[in-house]
Amino acid sequence: MIAKLKQFIQARTHAVSPEDKAHQLSLAAATLLLEVVYADETLNESEVALLPDMLKNTLHISIEEAQDLIKEATLIRGNATSLFEFTAEINQQFTLEEKQQLLLAMWRLAYADGELSRYEDQIIRRCADLLYLKHSELIQMRNIAMEQR
Repeated sequence: MIAKLKQFIQARTHAVSPEDKAHQLSLAAATLLLEVVYADETLNESEVALLPDMLKNTLHISIEEAQDLIKEATLIRGNATSLFEFTAEINQQFTLEEKQQLLLAMWRLAYADGELSRYEDQIIRRCADLLYLKHSELIQMRNIAMEQR
């Protein structure tokens, strides 16, 4: 009886509302996009300006929500140990098309300053691998981003 009570209490304390789950997913995506922005260790104005729009379009949220996410993701990013903790959440919830749109947003951010650093390229490729996207999808999204410049 006591064991069942403990299980019940643990289940109740670990229950996550759908809103919290959606927020965690958005936060994971925002953090991955921030990784691209900070990858070359140069905070470029064009990348910073484009980030809220990328979040708005990718996650279908308002600009205000995107700016709040950026602030929160900036704090979380500093404490992260790997990209896996963010991509695992996205893999569970995003469709293939949503993953591709996230990857496209990453490429667009990387090219926002007019050049692609090797660190931006590495982050994006690592994320694509962790999101189980094919190499052809990676290249396709890169080509689309290059055409949209």
